[in-house]
Amino acid sequence: MSGDRPQFATAEYAGKPGETACKSCGQPISGAHYRVNGVLTCANCAERIKDQLPKDSHAAFGRAVVFGIGGAILGFGIYVAFTLGTGWIVGYVSLAVGYLVGKAMTLGSGGRGGRRYQVVAVLLTYSAVSLAAVPIAISHYRHARSAQQHTQVSSSPTAAAPKPSLLEAVGTLALLGLASPFLELSDPLHGIIGLIILFIGIQIAWRITAGSPVRIVGPLDEKIAAPLG
Repeated sequence: MSGDRPQFATAEYAGKPGETACKSCGQPISGAHYRVNGVLTCANCAERIKDQLPKDSHAAFGRAVVFGIGGAILGFGIYVAFTLGTGWIVGYVSLAVGYLVGKAMTLGSGGRGGRRYQVVAVLLTYSAVSLAAVPIAISHYRHARSAQQHTQVSSSPTAAAPKPSLLEAVGTLALLGLASPFLELSDPLHGIIGLIILFIGIQIAWRITAGSPVRIVGPLDEKIAAPLG
């Protein structure tokens, strides 16, 4: 061990020639053993590595979800503000949203990760990007309606259409927003490019929340092939 961290860069063998040594401490391995990222490791070092890894818990997951929601809201705001401020609908902002969600969840969990973290990160990233279409569409509609009212000279009175309830309106807008990445396929080229970029943003969030890159397998009892020499 060097600095209490396992070293897996170079092979170090101790003991008699022909014995297989632990890659971490250099001591000969006998009996049950482990593989850490595919590298032979003795039981003592494997347990020590396990103890160094962040421990998952419901509390850590809960904090990760809360932080992830915050990251999604921030990404949502950036996407909407950028689009309304510049007039450009740039799908590449989806990459920033995925990064923000992933980093926020990792910060909230204290570096923990795993499959359930990844699933939540995917859902939050997709929701933030797709729902950004709602305020953007509302803003465009208001501008178009205002321009129409200014240019309209006269109109015949028409019966007022019944207005939906607030809950119905919010539900309809949310469903349209969540479906917006696929509705944009009405313009095939633009829609496909948008989906690809969104998928890459989701991949970013997925990778960030994967958790520790250390994979420990064992205990194993199969015979170890001794090195030559």
